[in-house]
Amino acid sequence: MFGKMLNNYYYGKSGKGDYNKENLPRNRWQLFWEMLRVRFTGLFRLNVIAIIAFLPMMYVLSRLVSNLFTLMNLYMTVQQDMAAATPEMLNIYENFGSAIQGVLFLSFLWLIPCIAITGPVQAGMAYITRNWARDEHAFVWSDFKDAVKENWKQALGVSAITGFVPFVMLLCWQFYGSMAGDSVLYIIPQIFALTLGLLWMLALTYMYPMLVTYDMKFGQFVKNSFLLAIGRLPHTVGVRLIMLVPTLLVALFALFTPYALYALMFLGGYYLLLGNALARFVYASFTNGVFDKYINSRMEGVQVNRGLAEEEDEDGDEEEDLPPQRPARDAQDTSGTII
Repeated sequence: MFGKMLNNYYYGKSGKGDYNKENLPRNRWQLFWEMLRVRFTGLFRLNVIAIIAFLPMMYVLSRLVSNLFTLMNLYMTVQQDMAAATPEMLNIYENFGSAIQGVLFLSFLWLIPCIAITGPVQAGMAYITRNWARDEHAFVWSDFKDAVKENWKQALGVSAITGFVPFVMLLCWQFYGSMAGDSVLYIIPQIFALTLGLLWMLALTYMYPMLVTYDMKFGQFVKNSFLLAIGRLPHTVGVRLIMLVPTLLVALFALFTPYALYALMFLGGYYLLLGNALARFVYASFTNGVFDKYINSRMEGVQVNRGLAEEEDEDGDEEEDLPPQRPARDAQDTSGTII
């Protein structure tokens, strides 16, 4: 029994410690935790391979956080003792809003290329974690490299747009916010720009898994990702918020304790070692279920519920009755719309 447990831990179903039909996961919640246990060490390796593409973005974000903390400390210092403040400190204090906007403007501008270069790497991570999340085999390095090579153009398009989204949202918020002083109607395009940007961020949950799974044109999988994000809005928001929990906890710890530096160092170490790969695995586990419900179940010959025990398994039927596996992509979409 102990040997079987070790085999399952290190290899999972795709290795020599294969599961029997009676101990297959019965639902996606069980499948998620079982695959996370089996592939946890693999997520570390995947994260380390991909982290070089995220380092520029992490550096810019760390500088952004540092500058914001500096401005907040300066504001509180001047507020407590204005008589001791220098003219430069008083100037920043009196124009605190403009100073914040200036820091955000420069940081979001630098984030454009930093986010853009992560696209191909995220496609490779999406392919590996998609397979792992549905209990299929994938080699960390070779399959990652092949997925990057096959999908880098579309992935680069996604990440390039993503890089511009925060910058454009900030510009629209500032521009229409200033115009709203003359007419309250300008609040409408201001809110619309913000909503569209947030929807793009939600649709990203589906974009990378979709582009490595289905043979679609760029506009098709972007449109379908938006439709899925809107159609599954509460669940999509929920899964995105779950992956923000470490950042939110560190932010609260940094704000209300004197150990802000240690908290930020912990957060940086988390993303250097595990955070990006773990997020991709969670998104893959979530999107696999969504794709089965809204896409794969409507396509002839495409297997659904991979990694889960099916009725045939429980009744002792032969595995030959299952539809054939697809090696890389599940099916080709020609209609352009999947839901």
